[in-house]
Amino acid sequence: MPDFTLHPRLLADCHPLGRLSASHLLLHRNAAVPWFILVPETDLGNLLDLPVAQRDTVLADCKLASDYLTAVLGCPKVNVAWIGNLVPQLHVHVIGRSPTDPCWPKPVWGYLEMTRAYTSSEVDTFKAALVGG
Repeated sequence: MPDFTLHPRLLADCHPLGRLSASHLLLHRNAAVPWFILVPETDLGNLLDLPVAQRDTVLADCKLASDYLTAVLGCPKVNVAWIGNLVPQLHVHVIGRSPTDPCWPKPVWGYLEMTRAYTSSEVDTFKAALVGG
């Protein structure tokens, strides 16, 4: 998709980190919980409607983000969801959860207040670790 663009709401809510195998990797601006959003290049709105090879590669990208959340950040639980009620562009949330996060055990949607934004140094650390630059 040569004319692919990220939805304006995703750009407003996130730091773009770069491109993985099949997805654009974003970091949600709210540092209260580590929250990645992966956006595959497609016009389809449902992850399960992707061609099998593309879907499997997107899920491998999700696994990469999940592994970082558990192995590097020490999150004991990872929530994965593709909802798309407010943003119609297909995107997958990969969120590190912990009993110490501010809305545990409730979902982040509707319960997570903006308590802290990431510093540019923190964003650069995520970028370097996950997309190499």
